[in-house]
Amino acid sequence: MTFYDRNDELAALDTAFGSPDHEFYVVYGRRRVGKTELLKEFCTSRPHIYFLAAQEAEHRQREKFVEQVADGFSDRIPRIDGWDDAFEYLGEKLASERRVVVIDEFPYLVDENDSVPSYVQAFVDEQLQHTDSMLVLCGSSVSTMESEVLGHESPLYGRRTGQIDLQPFSFQQARDVISYDIVDAIRSYSVTGGTPLYLTLFDYDRTLAENIRSRVLSPTALLYNEPEFLLRTELRTPARYMSILEAVALGHTTPNDISGATGVDPGPLSKYLQTLRRLRLIDRDVPVTASGQKSKRSRYRVADEFLRFWFRYMEPNRSSIEEAPTVVFDGTIEPDLPTHVATTYEEVCQEAVWEAVRCGDIDPYAKVGRWWYGEEEIDIVGLAPDDDRILLAECKWTADPVGHALVKSLRSKAESVRWGSGNREEQFALFSKSGFVDGLEDELDDSWSLFGLDDLERLFRPASQAYESPDS
Repeated sequence: MTFYDRNDELAALDTAFGSPDHEFYVVYGRRRVGKTELLKEFCTSRPHIYFLAAQEAEHRQREKFVEQVADGFSDRIPRIDGWDDAFEYLGEKLASERRVVVIDEFPYLVDENDSVPSYVQAFVDEQLQHTDSMLVLCGSSVSTMESEVLGHESPLYGRRTGQIDLQPFSFQQARDVISYDIVDAIRSYSVTGGTPLYLTLFDYDRTLAENIRSRVLSPTALLYNEPEFLLRTELRTPARYMSILEAVALGHTTPNDISGATGVDPGPLSKYLQTLRRLRLIDRDVPVTASGQKSKRSRYRVADEFLRFWFRYMEPNRSSIEEAPTVVFDGTIEPDLPTHVATTYEEVCQEAVWEAVRCGDIDPYAKVGRWWYGEEEIDIVGLAPDDDRILLAECKWTADPVGHALVKSLRSKAESVRWGSGNREEQFALFSKSGFVDGLEDELDDSWSLFGLDDLERLFRPASQAYESPDS
């Protein structure tokens, strides 16, 4: 399988390994985001020990770890009584031979013995720091990694020399995988999101409809029960969380709306929402002009496009999909898909703003996001406080070209955005799937920027280059 992107992360690991001193890296991020593939790619051309922890009894975890270390040094397996002995054995071997040591799914070790971080701390302080080897702790349980490895209360706090919080691919990164034209690339991204595994499951020689039917709607497909599987690996009782995710995916975005849709009282709901945020399954947004995260105008959204697709279409129609998946696709999913994609398109356009800034197509902004107040909303607002400049933009995923009505509407809504001075500079942008009415661009002054599909194609041109290690 081709290894896509992750050039920055691999370069950081390369630099760390090239250091003459010891290195202790922490790699974490939610499941399926590609942490293991990243580390395997990094280890390929380097002497390494790779240990994948499993959910099993502590003594078996320890035995397998020691076996892996012994195998990595072509040594006989010693008798080990505890984790302190296991890490001491590893330190003795690293004293004479340089290695990258990866412990993947580290939280599984902590689940069986919460003293393991203390044993790792002793290993780092007393042995690893006297070598030029590299230790990498990796985990999918973000909460465990942040509390037991990175947190202030952790014995390991302050020991790491670097960390990578691995994120799903942006649309720009995913574009290197999705070989459709720009329209179908956005539509496809609205289904798979930026999770590398999901992206590579699609066959881009087939239509998007065929991929949805075979890769998502088929009961034998990996993605058919994927969100439920992910929740069950993180939560003992996922049913309530699934109902909340479904409500948010269907457009209930405020706490009151979510409470009404799910029947969960506001008090308990806040704890459920906090857990889902901790698992990185939902995000909490506030208007870009709000002073802080305590704003009462918060909204929630499903943090991943595939999860949003699944909870919008799969979860409410599970019984029907079991009986007649084609009927569900033709009658429910396909007719509504443009509405679903429109939300993804706004995210893509927001990313395009940053790309346009990078390319010099528009002026720079320090902050970009959505804005709303009461019934009024603006898809994208960019703020440049140092220059007293604001960007106001709308995104239209429609079959008709954008015309003068949207220009008039955006100008009117700009007056409601209370930010900056009375003499602020206002810039405007329009993004349109179907282009613009004839003559519109000529009638607008230099404060307006128009972005059609050709412009997005240019901004998101695929890199089409897989990473090659400098040592390979």
